[in-house]
Amino acid sequence: MIQMFPFCLLILVVSGVCCDSHTLRYYLTGVSRNGSGLPEFSIAGYVDDQQIVNYNSESHVLHPVALWMTKEGPDYWERQTQIAKATEAAYKRRVSTAMSRFNQTGGFHFVQVMYGCELRDDGNIAVIYQIAFDGRDFLSLDTERWIYIPTMHEAQISTQTWNGPDERVAEMHKNYLENICIKWLKEYITYGREYLEKRVRPQVKVTGHRSGEVTKLHCQVYGFHPRSVDVKWMRNGTDEVPSDEAKKILPHPDGTYQTRVSVEVFLRDEDTYSCYVDHSSLEESLNVLWDPNDNRPPQLGIIGGVIAVLLVLGIAVTGIILYRRRSGVNPGRLYTPTPT
Repeated sequence: MIQMFPFCLLILVVSGVCCDSHTLRYYLTGVSRNGSGLPEFSIAGYVDDQQIVNYNSESHVLHPVALWMTKEGPDYWERQTQIAKATEAAYKRRVSTAMSRFNQTGGFHFVQVMYGCELRDDGNIAVIYQIAFDGRDFLSLDTERWIYIPTMHEAQISTQTWNGPDERVAEMHKNYLENICIKWLKEYITYGREYLEKRVRPQVKVTGHRSGEVTKLHCQVYGFHPRSVDVKWMRNGTDEVPSDEAKKILPHPDGTYQTRVSVEVFLRDEDTYSCYVDHSSLEESLNVLWDPNDNRPPQLGIIGGVIAVLLVLGIAVTGIILYRRRSGVNPGRLYTPTPT
């Protein structure tokens, strides 16, 4: 199941180490039929790495996830729940349209959308809008020319329609992403500022294990907040040692994060290895030297591994294509309409 939803893992990507920039993103997923173990329709909203709202076709209620989102009153939750219900009803028709692009009449399929906005620390904004089908990129929005770009042949019909003069879909999305999304993001930042801008210094542990001529070095960084961090191994303080393993940043139950970067090296007497860590909580980057005489096995990551599985499975039930032709954007929306 994890491999079926790679598009949703985009939520784990955070660029840079600075955390004075903030993002508001929504992940929507719809599946073609029951029996998959997933809700037919679900929505999840995030500010930075913190989930703030959730809706699915089993609960039929959009509810707060982050505690600080309860600062919104009952009218807000009722209004947004009704919008989510309307979107769910429309989606049952729209998913078949997406399948028809691939000449599919049955089986399990899913469509997803990820979109949102970023307010950067210099005051500039950035936006994103992407759609996937069965875990593969379907189309995306070019936010410089404000046209839709197909990433596979089957998406050409949709992009031609959306880019046509009668639809004005890009205009609706532009208004939502650059104005309404930013407005909501600023409001949510105000609610959750204490959490979102919390700084906790990382703890670092370096270990190594030799097997034959190869030594595997591990740099474990844990207990830090916010999520974004830069971790790498350096040889002799100047040369970065590439890692063949994908870096995963995993959550701790206490609200902090952990990660581990491992490399394989052939030791030479004249070489030294150190783990470089840069994080927004640090005035200066950390550079932790590995001691070849300390070969204790790594002890971090058992809890993190379990949490990682739960996190990915949780993320896998988020995302959908929203579809509304020729309709304006309601300033109270959590998300924007998306035609198929």
